[in-house]
Amino acid sequence: MHRHASGVLWVLLYVVIVLSPLVLMLIRPVPPGRPFIIEASIALGFVGLVMMAVQFALIARYPRMSAPFGIDVLLRYHRNIAGVALLFVILHPILLIIQNPALLAWLDPIGGTWASRTGAWAIYAFILLTLISVFRKQLRFSYEAWRFSHTFLGIAAVLFAHIHIHLAGRYTDVFWREGIIIAISLVMVGSFGFIRLVRPALVRRRPFEVAEVRPERGDVWSFSLKPQGHDGLSFMPGQYCYLKLNTPYSFDEHPFSIASSSERRDRLEFAIKELGDFTNRIGQVPPGTITYVDGPHGSFSPDLTPAPGYVFIAGGIGIGPFMSLLRSLADRGDPRPVMLFYGEKNWEITAFREELDELRKRMNLEIVYVLENPPEGWEGETGFVTEEVLRRHLPEERFHRHVFICGPNPMIDAVERALARVGFEEHQVSAERFNLV
Repeated sequence: MHRHASGVLWVLLYVVIVLSPLVLMLIRPVPPGRPFIIEASIALGFVGLVMMAVQFALIARYPRMSAPFGIDVLLRYHRNIAGVALLFVILHPILLIIQNPALLAWLDPIGGTWASRTGAWAIYAFILLTLISVFRKQLRFSYEAWRFSHTFLGIAAVLFAHIHIHLAGRYTDVFWREGIIIAISLVMVGSFGFIRLVRPALVRRRPFEVAEVRPERGDVWSFSLKPQGHDGLSFMPGQYCYLKLNTPYSFDEHPFSIASSSERRDRLEFAIKELGDFTNRIGQVPPGTITYVDGPHGSFSPDLTPAPGYVFIAGGIGIGPFMSLLRSLADRGDPRPVMLFYGEKNWEITAFREELDELRKRMNLEIVYVLENPPEGWEGETGFVTEEVLRRHLPEERFHRHVFICGPNPMIDAVERALARVGFEEHQVSAERFNLV
């Protein structure tokens, strides 16, 4: 209940901040009235600007803000709401042009007045930022190049928008009114400074050293760290961290789910699959490499969702956080029943299967493997984790288990629909999605 109440308060605060420019527009003194379409255009421009500024706070990874939702949810909202903010920003000049077609010249980035130029630059920076994010893979932008361009264009868009508003001067000719709007942007964009300067300085005080990089099945590596000069990281099973090698100030940081037991502080382990530029090189990282850990983050944990039993559904490398959950529950001697559905392409690349068999002996664990391409003579489930597979194996019980799902987004979407059809309600299901960019 505390998490839900906190989440509601954060949502209300977000709404208040985003709509605050509209309130400021209504406070006297106000300029003489103009046609509604013009005033609507200005209102959309103000709201769009604040929404852009708030985007910086959404990615600042503040624990109090992310706790009710999980950072993955905030990042998905950050990505999706950007489309709404972009629409508002684009509608701002479009409505003005509809009222007066001659204003089309204001979209010329090198013509017109400084007020019109900076407004056009803000719009184009925001559009370019969005296009690069949507088509990053097609444009072959590396993760690091994308992060740098995303940050640079975001700050540029907000800066140009404020210069445009100041030069236009209709609702900001009163000092205190413009000051409030500038203060909102400074606080929000300042969140980026917290990520880039303050948080790395804190992380730098608690370095880790690579203890072992161990190959697993299916191009998966167990990346094991040991604390240097401190007592390790306290975390809940199912959470994740951002890793940086050699320096905490690098743009080259990547989120990975913790795979080790929360009951151990001497080692911190991650299950990393070779999927991109950084992960393809993870097996080459030599022991002794200094690594910085920003975390823990996330709310994908049974510690936050107590239940009399659990169902874990993993797809591919989605098994990573479940290894932390299972290892932790086993180390705690937790007697609650757990059923694991583990979907993979074939048996040979099914990571951690030997250890999973050992965990069966230490806890109340039942495992259902589901293979897309099973070997000859396979007698288990084949294909995908579907409604039929769930119905065949989910036990009929008087109590309700909580379900955790982790894997590719299409798999999660399909499993969530299947769970709804077999009787699970939305509040009984938690999902962890890896596609945060």
